[in-house]
Amino acid sequence: MKVSTLRLLADARSAKVGGEQAMAARQRARLAELVAWARTRSPYYRHLYRGLPARVNDPALLPVTAKSELMAVFDDWVTDPAVTLAQARAFVDDPARIGEPFAGRYTLTTTSGTTGTHGIFLQDSRASAVTSAMMARMLAGMLSMRDVIRIARGGARMALVAPVGGHFASTVAAARLRGRSRIAAFSVHQPLDDLVAELNAFRPAVLAPYASIGALLASEAEAGRLHINPTLVMLSAEGLPTSEYTRIAAALSAKVRTSYACNECPFLSYGCAESWMHLNADWAILEPVDEQHRPVPPGEPSHTVLLTNLANHLQPILRYDLGDAVLARPDACPCGNPGPAIRVQGRAADLLTFPRPGPAGGKAPVTLAPLPLATLLEAVPGLELFQIVQTAPTALRIRLHPAPGADPDALWRQVETRVRDLLTRHGLSHVSIERASEPPQQNAGGKYRAVIPVAAPNSRPAVDAR
Repeated sequence: MKVSTLRLLADARSAKVGGEQAMAARQRARLAELVAWARTRSPYYRHLYRGLPARVNDPALLPVTAKSELMAVFDDWVTDPAVTLAQARAFVDDPARIGEPFAGRYTLTTTSGTTGTHGIFLQDSRASAVTSAMMARMLAGMLSMRDVIRIARGGARMALVAPVGGHFASTVAAARLRGRSRIAAFSVHQPLDDLVAELNAFRPAVLAPYASIGALLASEAEAGRLHINPTLVMLSAEGLPTSEYTRIAAALSAKVRTSYACNECPFLSYGCAESWMHLNADWAILEPVDEQHRPVPPGEPSHTVLLTNLANHLQPILRYDLGDAVLARPDACPCGNPGPAIRVQGRAADLLTFPRPGPAGGKAPVTLAPLPLATLLEAVPGLELFQIVQTAPTALRIRLHPAPGADPDALWRQVETRVRDLLTRHGLSHVSIERASEPPQQNAGGKYRAVIPVAAPNSRPAVDAR
């Protein structure tokens, strides 16, 4: 399904200017179109929606779906009969194909198993074009003319700090941008000293790291080791305490903004100057609900949210239980953005801190962000789920759940090698690694934390992911 990017850009601007009513009208029309498409082209949705009215423009009429349920019927879920789960898994297992089009025309990314199920997600050209249009609208809302001029004077260089070795959304994006002189990708897996040196040499005008990496880089700037002057810092993936965003902005002398998105909907929302996330409601629906999937009023935290991605006709995401708890703003946001405003609870960034070898107090400890460690293991074929538990200042216990048919001992050897290599690169060869006999454990909210620091309780803290 071909679509004009210029037309999407014009429509995105028109929807924002038109305000809440314009976005709601587009939302209803696009929902009706997507439901009609899904029940016609997807065997799964044809069966699921068999008793629904001929036209549906209210999401409340639709049954709830979940990742585990959809992945179990992948071949019937997608609307292209030529696409199969076996093909997708073979593609995922080949790291040489990261960033390449899947089946010659689709974007493929994977998610971690925080809910117990790994996800494989596909985007067609329409969904990719909508993502680009929403990104353009986001940047237009974030950057003043003064910011644009400052970025241009700084060489318009952009630094992406991303994992390597897996089909993660940020890794795929970095692979596709490789070769452009003004855009560079830097590995999150390398020692912090090396990352700082590379960023100092590149001097980015725009910096896009995970939130936890952004916090570490701010500390490096405060210590006088990082010497960059970005205009914009775009943080993603995890939440930080509110004070951390202010600290990062001050340390890097930059405008700091955040995004809340997922593989299921890469353009879901972006942050404003008032520290709220605004949904791109013309192309996405996010319903805060309680444990029984009943609506939760604005101003009250939800148990989870139901996501509908109105742009993806290849792999329809309709009332999909995303698993995140949010709080919807009950009044209009002072920033003027007409999109519904939310704050996300959870997605907290738990840093792992290890003492260096040698006399106590002699050297500063080494801090690792959780995502670089986790993404190394998410790329291991046959590993369904894992959990890294810091049981002591210099000890890690790793829980594994192999995929059906996988060899647990072979998996452990791969996991141990990858973790040991990462620790050694960071000067942490003295940290012990233990294979756990128990499987990964869920927290009170039903999710699996990939990394649990030594002092952390076994439930994920609720912080604003802004």
